[in-house]
Amino acid sequence: MAGVLYIEEVLGINPMAVPKWRKTKGKRNQRRAHIFLEKPNLAKCPKCGHFGLPHTVCSNCGYYKGREVIDVLKKLTKKERKQREKEMKAKKGEEKKEKPLSLEELSRK
Repeated sequence: MAGVLYIEEVLGINPMAVPKWRKTKGKRNQRRAHIFLEKPNLAKCPKCGHFGLPHTVCSNCGYYKGREVIDVLKKLTKKERKQREKEMKAKKGEEKKEKPLSLEELSRK
């Protein structure tokens, strides 16, 4: 296109916005100081001890506020269900073992 004049040729300037000065690393880092990922606020499930988001149903056991809302075992295969039941039984066994020790039991240890 020989007959078309571009703005650069007429005015002798660049039509795009270009920064006049280079920004330093410090200024760049100051600008990015508030851009970061925050840790999720996790709560421990009182039933199974699994960590998850607060005020939501536990994805591990399906309980919320002390009652079962979702039957988690229903969706699992037979092998997975058996393994999960075994884990739950072991968890209950640990809870029973954590009773306070009497004076006689303390003297044995």
